[in-house]
Amino acid sequence: MVGLCEGRVCIVTGAGRGIGREHSLMLAAQGAKLVVNDLGGSMDGEGAEAGPAQQVVDEIVAAGGEAVANTHDISGWDGAEGLIAQAIDAFGRVDVLINNAGILRDRMLTNMTEAEWDAVIKVHLKGTAGPSHFAAAHWRERSKAGDAVDGRIINTSSPSGIYGNVGQTNYGAAKAGIAAFTVIAAMELARYGVTVNAIAPAALTRMTEGLGMGQASEKTKEQMAPRWIAPIVTWLASSESAAVTGRVFDISGRALSISEGWHRGPTVEPVDDPTLYGPMVEQLLAAARPNADMSGYDKKD
Repeated sequence: MVGLCEGRVCIVTGAGRGIGREHSLMLAAQGAKLVVNDLGGSMDGEGAEAGPAQQVVDEIVAAGGEAVANTHDISGWDGAEGLIAQAIDAFGRVDVLINNAGILRDRMLTNMTEAEWDAVIKVHLKGTAGPSHFAAAHWRERSKAGDAVDGRIINTSSPSGIYGNVGQTNYGAAKAGIAAFTVIAAMELARYGVTVNAIAPAALTRMTEGLGMGQASEKTKEQMAPRWIAPIVTWLASSESAAVTGRVFDISGRALSISEGWHRGPTVEPVDDPTLYGPMVEQLLAAARPNADMSGYDKKD
């Protein structure tokens, strides 16, 4: 039986462990050719090791698939360009880019250092923008040459970014930026035959164990297993998803949802007297929907 992604060339960043590893294995099982990128660093982004990426490649090859390992640091433009170039050298083109690489340096805002802020923004946000930039340039060239492009970018946002979470101003800001990046890139790249979507996954990985999920019940651990994230990503990577773009999918083993973005809410006519704004804002707040909690639903007072 032909796989859902048969012959499609897919890049997955941060693919040596956790969610990225599950993406890679499922895509390969569905017939994709993989470039497995992982710097091999620690959870906070320190160090580097070729082992994690190569181990995933070895699993794919042992199962009869095609894959190559890449250990570039995709948070820099040079590493991002090299990643796309390796995929083209190995398989002739790129069809799918899955931006999954990430680190954590959680800290309350009052205690956060500049280095902790910069590192997280660089890996998540710049590490999404760089590979996407060079993949988009590849697809634009192919489109201008008359090639029928069926490209995909699948980004990784987070409930922390679209709903908010204490202690993660750096991580949440990066993930919110990725959600906005997704919407705008979808507008820009449609002309080349490329869709851009994102997921906001909730899963138990080494990055979330420190958030209390490591002490979860066995039932919760199963619901939060990273294997639940790969099916929607695999479908989005396929040709079947060509009509879907600019969307963020909230996904765990508990639910698959569309995360609805900012919309203009209750509205009044503005005035030029600031002393009148108290009652006006009170009226707006009374009519407005509350912000969501980390579950994605309205916060309960």
